[in-house]
Amino acid sequence: MSPELKIYDKLLQFPLFQGMSHTELMQVVAHTKMDFVRYATDKKVVIADDACTHLFFLIDGTLEAQTAANDRGYSVIEQLTAPYIIQPERLFGIQQRYTSSFKALCPCHFITIDKQEVMLLLDTQLVFRLNMLNLMATETQRIARHAWRPATETLRAALIRFFIQHTLYPAGPKMFHILMKRLAEEMNCSRLDVSMELNKMQKDGLLTLHRGRIEIPMLERLLM
Repeated sequence: MSPELKIYDKLLQFPLFQGMSHTELMQVVAHTKMDFVRYATDKKVVIADDACTHLFFLIDGTLEAQTAANDRGYSVIEQLTAPYIIQPERLFGIQQRYTSSFKALCPCHFITIDKQEVMLLLDTQLVFRLNMLNLMATETQRIARHAWRPATETLRAALIRFFIQHTLYPAGPKMFHILMKRLAEEMNCSRLDVSMELNKMQKDGLLTLHRGRIEIPMLERLLM
C-alpha cells in the first residue's frame, strides 16, 4: 500500500474527514502539510493551559487525560483510545488553550495539522468545513442542554450526573480524585449521605472507593 493510501485510511477514521470523496481526500493528503509524531510511554502530549495551535489526531495507542477543577479541588483521570482528536474545539474561540493534560500510556502515534493548514482546509474543503461546524455545534448543544435538564430525584442520579458531566468521553475507566467532603459540597448534601450512597454503589459493583479516590471501571455501566 502506498504512503498516500495509508494516510487516506487513517484520516477516514475521524469525523472531520468523513463524507469526503476519494478525490477530495487524496487532494487533502497531497496538498496539506501533515506531521507524523510518535510519543513514548509516559510522554506528555499536551498540558492544560498550553496554547492550542495544532489538531492532534491519535491514530494508534491509548492516552491518559487529566482534567482538574478551576480551584484544583478535584480532578478526573480517564483513558482515551484511538481514533481520537485532542480537544479540536479549543483551536478557535475566546480561550484557545487546552483544558486537560494528555500523556501517552503506551507508544502513541499522531497525525498533526497546524492551525494555518486547518484554516486552509476550512477555506478549500466544503465537507471538512461542514464537519467542523457540526462538531462545534454538537459540543455547544451538549453543554447548553445541561442547564435545562430536570432536577435529579435521587442522590445516586445526582452522583452519576456529576461523574458523567466531568469527563471528556462518557465511557470507559475513570478515576476521580476528590475528597468526600468536597463531593458532598458539590451535591449540596451531607458527607454521610454521600458516603452511604457511594458505598451502596460499590456493593453494586459500579465503582471502588479509595482514600481520596473513586475508581469507576466502566462509566457507561452507571447509565444501565
